[in-house]
Amino acid sequence: MLFGKLLPREGNFFEMFNQHAERIVEAARAFSQLVANYNDPHLREQYNRDVDNAERAADRVTHDVNRMIHQTFITPIDRDQIHTLINTMDDVADLIQDSAETLALYDVRQVNEEITRLTDLSVKCCERVKDAVALISKLADPASAEAALKTCEEIDRLESDADRVMRSAMSKLFREEPDVREVIKMKAIYELLETITDKCEDVANVIEGIVLENS
Repeated sequence: MLFGKLLPREGNFFEMFNQHAERIVEAARAFSQLVANYNDPHLREQYNRDVDNAERAADRVTHDVNRMIHQTFITPIDRDQIHTLINTMDDVADLIQDSAETLALYDVRQVNEEITRLTDLSVKCCERVKDAVALISKLADPASAEAALKTCEEIDRLESDADRVMRSAMSKLFREEPDVREVIKMKAIYELLETITDKCEDVANVIEGIVLENS
């Protein structure tokens, strides 16, 4: 009994989820600006730093949440759900940073319409993740639980849109690009960008499970 009193009964997990989701959106928007201003080396470097800063901040939140799981006697939702949610969210931030780094590492000279469209869909997915995460603390309210599920469905639709854009981009790439090196390079970038939306869908699936078990 004394042991239970010595440990926190509930950490501020919901607030930390929200903080992480905000960092994901910051990273996604910074990456979008990087793509939009790709022809300006100075702006590109600035937005690349912004992506890195947001990803590092997200990492710190992830570390704090994982540490708090072990320090908290009673958690507001299942421990495995907390662990899976925060680490899947962190994967999203990592993928955004990877995308920014890959553009530089592969020496991409200019971005095309397909990269821009995939980036826009990634930003929208990340924003919807933030909206869904904000509702987790309100699942006792049926309207909030329903709103969370609808937001997750929207993330699924956005992921499907990104999948279609990637397939179209791949088809165009293999039909029209004669340089094999360019094909390899752009194929990797398209796949990486589409994986951001895939991982957002994974976050949505975790949230759906939390909603169904706790509402």
